[in-house]
Amino acid sequence: QGSVDCPNLEFEYGDADGHGAELAELYSYTEEPELSHNRRCFEEDFHTQVPDRRWLELDRAQQKAYVMHLLDGLEVVNRDKRLRVARAILYLAQGVFGDCDNEGDVLHWSRHNSFLLYQLGTFSAFLELLNMEIENSQACSSALRKPAISLADSTELRVLLSVMYLMVENIRVEQETDPAEWKTCRETFRTELSFPVHAEEPFALLLFTMVTKFCSGHAPHFPMKKVLLLLWKVLLFTLGGFEALQAMKVRRREELGLPPLPEDSIQVVRGMRAASPPTYAIELVEQQQQQQQQKRGCRSRRPLMKQDSLDIYNERDPFKNDEGGVDEEENDDVDSGIEGELDLMERDTIIPAMPAQRLPIERVSFPKGLPWAPKVRQKDIEHFLEASRNKFIGFTLGQDTETLIGLPRPIHESVKTLKQHKYVSISDVQIKNEEELEKCPMSLGEEEVQETPCEVLYRAMLYNLPQYMIALLKILLAAAPTSKAKTDSINILADVLPEEMPITVLQSMKLGIDVNRHKEIIVKSISALLLLLLKHFKLNHIYQFEYVSQHLVFANCIPLILKFFNQNIMSYITAKNSISVLDYPHCTVCDLPELTAESLEAGDNNQFCWRNLFSCINLLRILNKLTKWKHSRTMMLVVFKSAPILKRALKVKQAMMQLYVLKLLKIQTKYLGRQWRKSNMKTMSAIYQKVRHRMNDDWAYGNDIDARPWDFQAEECTLRANIEAFNSRRYDKPQDSEFAPVDNCLQSVLGQRLELPEDFHYSYELWLEREVFSQPIRWEELLHCQ
Repeated sequence: QGSVDCPNLEFEYGDADGHGAELAELYSYTEEPELSHNRRCFEEDFHTQVPDRRWLELDRAQQKAYVMHLLDGLEVVNRDKRLRVARAILYLAQGVFGDCDNEGDVLHWSRHNSFLLYQLGTFSAFLELLNMEIENSQACSSALRKPAISLADSTELRVLLSVMYLMVENIRVEQETDPAEWKTCRETFRTELSFPVHAEEPFALLLFTMVTKFCSGHAPHFPMKKVLLLLWKVLLFTLGGFEALQAMKVRRREELGLPPLPEDSIQVVRGMRAASPPTYAIELVEQQQQQQQQKRGCRSRRPLMKQDSLDIYNERDPFKNDEGGVDEEENDDVDSGIEGELDLMERDTIIPAMPAQRLPIERVSFPKGLPWAPKVRQKDIEHFLEASRNKFIGFTLGQDTETLIGLPRPIHESVKTLKQHKYVSISDVQIKNEEELEKCPMSLGEEEVQETPCEVLYRAMLYNLPQYMIALLKILLAAAPTSKAKTDSINILADVLPEEMPITVLQSMKLGIDVNRHKEIIVKSISALLLLLLKHFKLNHIYQFEYVSQHLVFANCIPLILKFFNQNIMSYITAKNSISVLDYPHCTVCDLPELTAESLEAGDNNQFCWRNLFSCINLLRILNKLTKWKHSRTMMLVVFKSAPILKRALKVKQAMMQLYVLKLLKIQTKYLGRQWRKSNMKTMSAIYQKVRHRMNDDWAYGNDIDARPWDFQAEECTLRANIEAFNSRRYDKPQDSEFAPVDNCLQSVLGQRLELPEDFHYSYELWLEREVFSQPIRWEELLHCQ
């Protein structure tokens, strides 16, 4: 029942794709020869240590002994020997595919070996090697001198990051059959990544530093795709995915004494059905021609042809009387845009229902109510009462929402209904607490800050956070399909281009697919990690979220996402930039068929590309997070003419994606003018049906208090001042000595022992001469008040 060009997409949104797909995306197709190289490095060493045996035949003690032998090999000074050992360890993490018969076995042994490697301290050893490689100035300078950077420049880094990624991903994914030992191991690993030992930085911060170093141009050889994939998975592992986040939100509301959430948003979205997209110019012309032919052939009156909503279950009620038909006929030519928005397929399903005989009642299905419970903010109740008091009494009572004296009975009923649906968010409580702490810093004392992985990460990221956000957006811009190749843009293809460029058409096609796939994976990882950061920071503290959001907005994130969607989004989502026979682990256990231009063009037979649809939904969710309740940012959406771009994205028949597009259209509808609303009634109906209602929110018209002009800059400046006050209060404690007690006793001040540097007594006389005796004393300055 979908539209002609896009059927319903059977897509299930989650934290990540399937386990095998996530491992496959770590490798580019140009890296494929390195798989056999890793195997050779392992087998040459293994057969000298354990002759005539296979890895799968060893018992646990023997496997441990061999891994310890390999870890000793990482300690050698010789760089090439160290790399060979690292490759042997990588082969273990890849699932000793040489001994396996099918893909399932490879994935099983990859998990088994990852847990074994972690238990023996491999991750810590590789972390030290990674630090050494990051600091390797020789590699950086040689990469900077080269005119073109290729895979060969990042060999060591790619091996190290691949081992770390496989360990993080294999240990992160839970399975029911996991033994208790593995579960304990998982929790230990999560803690180790979240809370650094010896007051070092969390592991995620090291990866963020790699991203900024790459974007600054100091390390163009860094394999950015692997760094970003690892960073995303480390954040997903340490902070928790969307299900864990929902559970944390429920728990936090309980702790704060707030009522439970009206519904589980994840389940509601999963239960939604996709809607038929609005149609466009060419389809409209065709449909108008069909209408005119039908009119010429038969001018008889027909039942009302008005569509009520985007959704498929809103079929026409066949029992409706014909009285509306006259208006429809008169307005047919004027509102052909609205009439034309009927989907071709919907029209086919509706027109046969026109004959006068009554249809069986089972055919008529009605909406089962709205998916979301309506919400009301405290501010909405205050605005409503303020307007009512001004109208009926002539004065207001500020923020008093209890006193209803002098107001008529219907207003009492309205206030009662509003209060029934009042929703207090965790953010509201946090903002209120912050205001109180700012007002009374002495009487309220120290704030108790829970040491969560999210808090540790924010504290570590705080001082360089703007640079991290700019770097991520720079890479996202370079990877977006709509971006043109510019000389000043960063080169993100360093870890996909081979040393020798292709010479045949087939090789060129394969590299073209590889480059496009590489860019798609980068977009996927950045969109997912930004969304994770925003959601976790928002739960941890609203001003942490606002700090990240503001820097994303300042770095032009809003126009960047709109630019990303300003393409044929259907072709992006159905793109076939993958060669399934070359994907890991398939390519390690199956004989590769001969690749031809036809087989490369055909691609796989999937209905859509999971990673691209996932990226699109993530980017829409980020845009929603940045613009929600921010009038200045909503106006950016209007100024950048986002409505037609977003409306085009409705062509994708996937309920979750449509929901976030409709949310973005809803917040700007009041600014788009009456004509837009008139010619987009189908979209308006969809917004009403799918997006949560806010009572008193005049989103569809323009009469709201928020629709009047205001100073956008003042809004952002106030927010920025609040964020800075929060950051300095919570994180700048040593510098902030405003409320520190002052010692006024001369004896105790002079009697304090000061820690002086060891070499101070050698240069003491020189210091006295320079700083005391040679300086003139200007006593008159004491007379001038500062």
